Amino acid sequence: MIRYRKLILTLILLPLTGNGAHAQDRPIGFQTPSKNIACQFFTGNGQGSLRCDIMNLDTRPRRPTDCELEWGNAFEMSTKGAAGRICAGDTIMDPSLPVLAYGEVWQRAGFTCRSEQSGLTCFNAMQHGFTLARAEQKVF
Repeated sequence: MIRYRKLILTLILLPLTGNGAHAQDRPIGFQTPSKNIACQFFTGNGQGSLRCDIMNLDTRPRRPTDCELEWGNAFEMSTKGAAGRICAGDTIMDPSLPVLAYGEVWQRAGFTCRSEQSGLTCFNAMQHGFTLARAEQKVF
């Protein structure tokens, strides 16, 4: 009986000690060399989504009346859906994300992103996406 109690206690405490961490617990994504743009890939509801945040914008668009949070710097798309700006009260900026060098391409689960000195372009399998740069952001 004592052996089973010890096993149960170990299984309960293992996630709290950090010894049970898995690679998928770390963010999946990247940041641009300027550290102004970061993207993370998420899974849920049987499909993936990609969110990219841009920290510094030359001009921030007008916030819609139905958005009570931050507006203008967060973009999201699903694997096959349309891309767009989102109303968000958080950020996915994470200094631990690897840098996607200028001229490099990142791909995962139907998403493709290309980092250039002029900005970042990401699109999904349906060719919906966005181009992000300090001077201008476009959704297509």
